[in-house]
Amino acid sequence: MRRRDFIKASFAASFAAASGSLIAAESRKKPNIVVIMVDDMGYSDIGCFGSEIETPNLDGLAKQGVRFTDFHNTARCCPSRASILSGLYPHQAGMGWMYKDHDLEGYQGHIHRNCVTIAEVLRPAGYFTAITGKWHVGRAIPSQIPTSRGFDRFFGCPTGAGFFYQPNKEVYLNDKLKYNSKSEMPEGFYTTHAWVDYGIQFAKEAFKQDKPFFYYLAHNAPHWPLQAPKETIEKYRKRYLCGWDELRRQRYERMKRMGILKEQWGLSHDKREDWDKLKNARYRWYKRGIPAWDELSEKEQKEQADMMAVYAAMIDEMDKSVGRLVDFLKEKGEYENTVFMFLSDNGGCAEGRAEAHNFGKNTGRLGGPESFIRCGRAWAHAQNTPFKLFKHYTHEGGIATPLIFSWPAKTKNKAGKINRTPGHIIDIMATCIDIADAEYPKKFHGNDIPPYEGKSLLPAALQDKPIERDAIFWEHEGNRAIRKGKWKLVSYVKEIRKFKTSAGWELYDMDKDKSEIHDLAQKYPEKVKELAELWEKWARRTKAKPWPWG
Repeated sequence: MRRRDFIKASFAASFAAASGSLIAAESRKKPNIVVIMVDDMGYSDIGCFGSEIETPNLDGLAKQGVRFTDFHNTARCCPSRASILSGLYPHQAGMGWMYKDHDLEGYQGHIHRNCVTIAEVLRPAGYFTAITGKWHVGRAIPSQIPTSRGFDRFFGCPTGAGFFYQPNKEVYLNDKLKYNSKSEMPEGFYTTHAWVDYGIQFAKEAFKQDKPFFYYLAHNAPHWPLQAPKETIEKYRKRYLCGWDELRRQRYERMKRMGILKEQWGLSHDKREDWDKLKNARYRWYKRGIPAWDELSEKEQKEQADMMAVYAAMIDEMDKSVGRLVDFLKEKGEYENTVFMFLSDNGGCAEGRAEAHNFGKNTGRLGGPESFIRCGRAWAHAQNTPFKLFKHYTHEGGIATPLIFSWPAKTKNKAGKINRTPGHIIDIMATCIDIADAEYPKKFHGNDIPPYEGKSLLPAALQDKPIERDAIFWEHEGNRAIRKGKWKLVSYVKEIRKFKTSAGWELYDMDKDKSEIHDLAQKYPEKVKELAELWEKWARRTKAKPWPWG
């Protein structure tokens, strides 16, 4: 090589190396992003939103951040996961329902290629991307697992995670099977902590590469089967002997004192006649309403209190896992420059029976590996205080979620501020793009990508600015809703198999009546007509319609 060419090559190599170092340094200044989603947790189930359950670590994030009290998910696990990943309404991502393919664009049963995930957007912006826990937006085939959708690392279940001790589903490490139902599990294995064990391991890899990391911690707690360590259950065993009626009233009063609820917002469906109005609701387990606690015998009350104690223990353990992650980040000097967003995928779960019930084996301890408890609608009603209805529904009990936003370096001065700006899970993508200064693509791998639907939460979180938007929409199993300003139009399906929607539209003024007690549909028929027409246009545009059931 001639000397001039050698000098040129050396200069180019030095320039490239310097540029690479500069790019790495610039990307390293970007904050880490941790999105924590829990499964089947009610609106009032953590301490900073009014619960008696001990959640000091989440409460600590809230004290250094902002609590969004009017935030929403999509009413069910798969659709919420599709929306949080894509920034689109679930039907636009192909996940309008669960993971069965209905041969309709909005109901393909997996997150399709005509959208991008947060990981696919953030990785080109210099981020190391990782997920642990519940994926649930596709099956365990190579094209539908996280490592094929922009994630550098994955530890968890592609198809859900209905277990805590011994897997009943396949658990993957990256793209390889790690555990299944026949595996001999490590001593002390419990998913809630195993997810974070691997999350910390993945974060170490990011720091070693001098990259900021995006970590999606997709907990399966506190979804059934309710299972938790014995010593944590014991802490709560006597706490619920007051019963679901009294628990709900206690939470309601506490939430008002904390400023989570306005004084004028009532406690929905607190009387037997309220439940009689819903006797034709589409799920058979809602037809009987909720029994009064005093109707139970002393033995039944103790059994019910014990099962709710398991649920509380699961949230307690989830909070401990968040604390371990926070402690690790503090130890590494990364805590101040990490953005945390915490939320639930739907409201409290009423599946099972009216009361809590153990569907598992009557051997071993309650809440142990052979136990299979579901809370039932009575405890779920308390979990969703002060709202009505549950998971599946687009009334607030199904879609309202606490959202904690904490960026210690920038939100310390907020001192636990409450923000009542209406928001939706589609906003998480927009917020991550804003935080990371990333570019959202118009095309990706040859596919046209629709614009994301959400709005960044940063102006509201950091500057108390309102989020300017026209309306927010919902559809799940024919349960429908639209929120535009203070108005919410909502309807539930009476019977999914025949797909009757004769329950009709209900209209609520959410400024005065967030608990959806006073239906104003007959008083304001023109407002009903206006909002219903907007909902129909949205449903056609986003492929929520046609429905797969008729």
